Amino acid sequence: MGKRSRSRGWCGWFLVLAVAALVALAIVLTIRNKNDHSGEAAPVPGPPGAVAKNYADALKTAMQFFDIQKSGKLVNNKIDWRGDSALKDGSEAKLDLSKGMYDAGDHIKFGFPMAFTATVLSWAILEYGDQMDAVNQLDSAQDSLKWITDYLINAHPSENVLYIQVGDPEADHKCWDRPETMTEKRPLTQVNTSSPGTEVAAETAAAMASASLVFKSINSTYSSLLLKHAQQLFTFADKHRGSYSESIPEVQTYYNSTGYGDELLWAASWLYHATGDQSYHNYVTGQNGKAFAKWGSPTWFSWDNKLAGTQVLLSRVSFFGAKDASNSENLQNYRKTAEAVMCGLLPKSPTATTSRTDGGLIWVSEWNALQHPVASAFLAVIYSDYMLSSRTATLSCDGDSYGPSDLRKFAISQADYVLGNNPMKMSFLVGYGDKYPEYVHHRGASIPDDATPGCSDGFKWLDSTKPNPNVAVGALVGGPFQNETYVDSRNNSMQGEPSTYNSAVIVGLLSGLVTTSSVVQSFT
Repeated sequence: MGKRSRSRGWCGWFLVLAVAALVALAIVLTIRNKNDHSGEAAPVPGPPGAVAKNYADALKTAMQFFDIQKSGKLVNNKIDWRGDSALKDGSEAKLDLSKGMYDAGDHIKFGFPMAFTATVLSWAILEYGDQMDAVNQLDSAQDSLKWITDYLINAHPSENVLYIQVGDPEADHKCWDRPETMTEKRPLTQVNTSSPGTEVAAETAAAMASASLVFKSINSTYSSLLLKHAQQLFTFADKHRGSYSESIPEVQTYYNSTGYGDELLWAASWLYHATGDQSYHNYVTGQNGKAFAKWGSPTWFSWDNKLAGTQVLLSRVSFFGAKDASNSENLQNYRKTAEAVMCGLLPKSPTATTSRTDGGLIWVSEWNALQHPVASAFLAVIYSDYMLSSRTATLSCDGDSYGPSDLRKFAISQADYVLGNNPMKMSFLVGYGDKYPEYVHHRGASIPDDATPGCSDGFKWLDSTKPNPNVAVGALVGGPFQNETYVDSRNNSMQGEPSTYNSAVIVGLLSGLVTTSSVVQSFT
């Protein structure tokens, strides 16, 4: 009896210890799961893999808006309701400024957002050109980029002169007509040494430097020309500092700049990638970095603020650059700030931004609400691929660890929202899906292509209750309100006006998601 009782006691203690061990193991695994969302580094992707059809279709759709926005004598025109326009732009200065793109639903060529469009499109091609090529979109992207850079070259006739606008916004907005038949005057606006515009000159330098990398293996002469202009414009922007919003107060109504320091760092970063010249590295890591980089303070990437883009772009040097360059303390500050940006985007991160709709869309601005979430997702997919290609397993967000797959999941969530996985069950990319905006705020799309309205009598098309007769395929409209509603009205420019810079970031995002591959370690 005693022996049997003792045996049962030992058995009971064994069970207690076993259960305790299992509980402890469960706690450890739970904590590990909470604090390490990735574990070991994932394998480096190879060449482009299987294509995601939804993103491939969306990319093909998005790319078409650049053709819709082209000015000048159209070559191989793919849009049956568009024709030649603005052929005399620049003639008052004996320049050919007929090319370029109209920025949105009107007919002004605003140089600041147009240059940003070119920089982002270049970046997308440099990171994801192989993935674009996998779905036959690389040629279209390069063609659209060159349509802008041809214009930018002509807009820079001498070292310290840059034409930054064609057309008068006040006069233009008093008309509702097709670009092919517009008759309003098209005056030119320039920045120069006595009327400086550091941000627009530096952004144009960034556009040309990044584009020089795109065309380096395609047309070396053209690439060298772009780089020459980029270096001249950067010197002009840096030496003659001043905001174009102060030099030319009229621009404040449309594309007001909140400062030029971010553009100087952005341009210098692109010039460092394009040239390998250590002086540009020193520029961003030295006094100018200390003055303008705002290390440790995450910001939103947009046509006006390039800091988050600069931080991610310079992280590339930290991930893949030579040790003497990548070990710079201030270069690491850019990467740390880029990681802070990423941590803010991840919805489960301790430092996640609360600037979201209930449906999960990053929401920062009532006007053109989709710019920030799409741009943020573009940066996230790039940073995710930098981590994958460098076999970097995790980034830390206040003690919690997240892997590249977490960033890609976030990017996919924003893309899917845009493409229709949202409470409204509608796509904000015109021409994609079964339901998308039909009353886009866009002059050319709203007027029948056989109509020839004058300046003012075209407003009947603005006020028409019928859907646009021409579908602005690929237009990414402004997007929803924070309460996730969308008013599909042609007069609702806040939500319904598309832009080329929206197109640039959605093309970049979709190019990153259409398939997977490793990013190149160097652009040169």
